Amino acid sequence: MTSVITLLTDYGLEDGYVAACHGVIAKMAPSARVIDVCHIVPSGDVRRGAAILAQTIPYLPSGVHIGAVDPGAGGARRAVAVEAGGRVFVGPDNGLLSWAIHASGGARAAYEIRNEEHFLHPVSPTFHGRDVFAPVAARLWGGLDPAELGPAVPLDRLVSLPEPTSVLREGAVEGEVVSVDGYGNTQLSIAAGDLEALGVRVGDTIGVMLGRRRLSMPYRETYAAVAPGELVAFADSAGLIAFAVHCGDAAQRLGLPPGAHVRLSPSG
Repeated sequence: MTSVITLLTDYGLEDGYVAACHGVIAKMAPSARVIDVCHIVPSGDVRRGAAILAQTIPYLPSGVHIGAVDPGAGGARRAVAVEAGGRVFVGPDNGLLSWAIHASGGARAAYEIRNEEHFLHPVSPTFHGRDVFAPVAARLWGGLDPAELGPAVPLDRLVSLPEPTSVLREGAVEGEVVSVDGYGNTQLSIAAGDLEALGVRVGDTIGVMLGRRRLSMPYRETYAAVAPGELVAFADSAGLIAFAVHCGDAAQRLGLPPGAHVRLSPSG
């Protein structure tokens, strides 16, 4: 089951934080393969981290998956290990893991991580990624039963982020911005199938409502299908509609933060 250990954080690449986590795992589980999912999640952006992990998890081998986007480290939030779909997710119980758990078929069991026997000591209250999550993941990879980590957590008590939704009504589809990637591409909760249900096809122009703003946007297969500097809508690698600017930053151009409401219609 535990073929790999994966690591997603907001630690950045300018410091030694990621290397420290790798080092702990290498000492405790030297034969484990570690896959870095992402380390440049915007600081404390739990929603962005959740989206990255959920959209990546279908392509990762089974294993132990660490999430460490943890603005509540050192506070009252609990640390958890959650079994789902033949995987174990390790991290803070702040919603970061929730979308990936759902994408893995839902939680089967969850445990609060309390057994300090499996921690690195002394434990820094601000670096649980190194001192709690990394050593626990290494132990789990080596065969530790998650139940040995601490008391069971009722599954309905796990913190979950609200699932992004889309709604078809009155000849349009309404959704929200799920996340913004490093290129400034703005991913929506609206699936390509939602536009197809409205009769929209690649090559058409769509109407876009952003609050009180109205604009028209070409719907193409890729951002490269328009001239540099132009806006375009396309279906991204997750099958969700995204806005981009060819050789530019759509999020900056449109002023769309995660959670912003968007309405798309066939007529531009």
